[in-house]
Amino acid sequence: MSLRFSAIGSITNEASGVPTPSSTKITGIFNENVFTLKTAREFLSDEAYKSLITSIRGGKKIDRSVANQIANGLRAWAEGKGVTHYTHWFQPLTGTTAEKHDSFFTLKGDGTAIEEFDGAALIQQEPDASSFPSGGLRATFEARGYTAWDPSSPAFIIEIGKGKTLCIPTIFVSYTGESLDYKAPLLKALEALNKSAVDVCNYFDKNVTKVTATLGWEQEYFVVDEALVNARPDLVQCGRTVFGASPAKGQQLEDHYFGSIPERVYAFMRDFESESYKLGIPLRTRHNEVAPGQYECAPIFEEVNIAVDHNILLMDVMSRVAKRHKLVVLFHEKPFAGINGSGKHNNWSMATDTGVNLLAPGKTPKTNLMFLTFFVNIIKAVHDHADIMRAAIASAPNDHRLGANEAPPAIISVFVGQYLSKVLSDVEARVSTKFDEQDEAILKLDLHRSIPELMLDNTDRNRTSPFAFTGNKFEFRAVGSSANCAISMTVLNTIMADTLKKFKVDVDALIEKGDKKEIAIMQVIQKYIVESKKVLFEGDGYSDEWHHEAERRGLPNLKTTPVALDAMVSEKAKKLFESNGVYSHTELEARHEIELEKYIKKVQIEARIMGDIALNHIIPSAIKYQNELLKNVNGLKEAGLPESAYSSQLDILKAVSEHIQVIHTKVHQMVEARKIANNIENTRTKAIAYESQVKSAFFDEIRYNVDKLEHLVDDDIWTLPKYREMLFLR
Repeated sequence: MSLRFSAIGSITNEASGVPTPSSTKITGIFNENVFTLKTAREFLSDEAYKSLITSIRGGKKIDRSVANQIANGLRAWAEGKGVTHYTHWFQPLTGTTAEKHDSFFTLKGDGTAIEEFDGAALIQQEPDASSFPSGGLRATFEARGYTAWDPSSPAFIIEIGKGKTLCIPTIFVSYTGESLDYKAPLLKALEALNKSAVDVCNYFDKNVTKVTATLGWEQEYFVVDEALVNARPDLVQCGRTVFGASPAKGQQLEDHYFGSIPERVYAFMRDFESESYKLGIPLRTRHNEVAPGQYECAPIFEEVNIAVDHNILLMDVMSRVAKRHKLVVLFHEKPFAGINGSGKHNNWSMATDTGVNLLAPGKTPKTNLMFLTFFVNIIKAVHDHADIMRAAIASAPNDHRLGANEAPPAIISVFVGQYLSKVLSDVEARVSTKFDEQDEAILKLDLHRSIPELMLDNTDRNRTSPFAFTGNKFEFRAVGSSANCAISMTVLNTIMADTLKKFKVDVDALIEKGDKKEIAIMQVIQKYIVESKKVLFEGDGYSDEWHHEAERRGLPNLKTTPVALDAMVSEKAKKLFESNGVYSHTELEARHEIELEKYIKKVQIEARIMGDIALNHIIPSAIKYQNELLKNVNGLKEAGLPESAYSSQLDILKAVSEHIQVIHTKVHQMVEARKIANNIENTRTKAIAYESQVKSAFFDEIRYNVDKLEHLVDDDIWTLPKYREMLFLR
């Protein structure tokens, strides 16, 4: 029996040894394994607690002497929960998380065994910086790097089997100070936004002293039986199927979306949700997504830094919990052809420390003018930096998804809905007449009446838009499901910080000339609307017409990752990130190099898997079937039957032979193309070669012929689990 049929036979709705999720109320377990401020109040002295609060809310460094007190409190709390080890938990440029566990156990000079955790171990550790992607920042012989505690994200306890480890969220930097992770630049971008946004908020409310960016991500994913995944080398190695014919039934009946959740998947969901609540991840929704076998979960909004940590932590939790249920979670953006892929929609907004959502219209003309200010500045930021936003979502997996029938195109545009489109048009219509003192009362009145107080239900949704206003937030829909949210959030918060800085300069210049504040603000808003209106699009982003229209407007359409990544190292990008203190030129160049290398390696792995499966699975199965056909035809000939009696078999035999020949030839040509690409020294040129001379030149054609064989070859001979099995068998 083949591995495929063994896998199918092993599928059961009951997975042995799966823990039953707690029936306790969510509030009873929420934050159970998190060192919250409430917990800190219990385990820390007044001095240590106040120092921690000041660091979290004010961004001030914690004194090392106080750090010892905090470390002792953390250890006491953790040991009380059965923890024996701790780790600095960080997010290197691999795209996953990293951790090195150390025990509290140590020996004193006289051999006495004790449990110890001091402030130095809490604040800083030293992992090997040359063993993680550095883009040339660190050579093999330059190994020193540092992880440094991020107090703004609370420590937590991760449970793996029967073991428990205290995890301390940290940033990761090189010995020479460059960022080697996703968290450090994100924190810098958030601080840049805070400063710029507070300055602009003070036009309207002097009481605002802090602006916090908020994020609510939506995580899409597929769930497949573990045995079926293990029978597919491509899923094991790449996280996606490089071959696979579409089943008779896919998503065309639209019956999976919001449908009844399969019992086995439901048990998995309850289990990972329970683990997530203990870790303080505020999951709120779960449901079936559009494609069969696809699902989604989403949390309540949080501060961006914590939301990013929670998302990457959740992905780890989901993968581990799935194993208990003999399932595998696929986060790849396009694991199955012909049906929807998966995204990670980033719902982003900004909130003041006075309790105002800056993307929600208020009840007064003054607050509506503040809303319009931030709203238009976002549109301006996206218009001016659309290419950098595209680079932020660029990856080999996302290239399979962008522009497909479920994802936004690679063209970055903004959808705002009919109500706000009219508001922007009304403001723009005054372009020929300057706002003056007599307009002030009308502006306040008209603006207040034009924007409905509750935008949540007055703005339609546009799933084809990569960046859409959805009531009181913007939804960055083009982010890939496997991506770290920090990448797109770093870019989005930086471009917003930069645009707000320029806005304040422009407004202050008009005020210095004698304009009243409100008039000056409206003048600049009007100018920004005119300058950025070409990025606004309310129609179908999937349509060919939009691609032609976008080209006419001069909007960038960067379809492949190697080219899209160029925007990260343009002079504009270097000036943007350096002036806002987020990335240095060197850091940008290093990240560009890392992302190109990552692209090359992912395409290279997929090409190798295609060759392996084609030569070791597909062609042998096809030849075996071919031999059976030959045996049948020869038998009919020997029986004296006319050729018409076996002409159909001959037609199938011919088709099988032709597909085998094409696959064999193209695989060997692809191998040669890879060899040529591998000899290219320049990383960007090499990445482009892998995209154009390997991926685009061979992947689709090899797949087409393999998928045709899947429809021809005897089902009993075909060794790979088919789409109908992976997507529908639970």
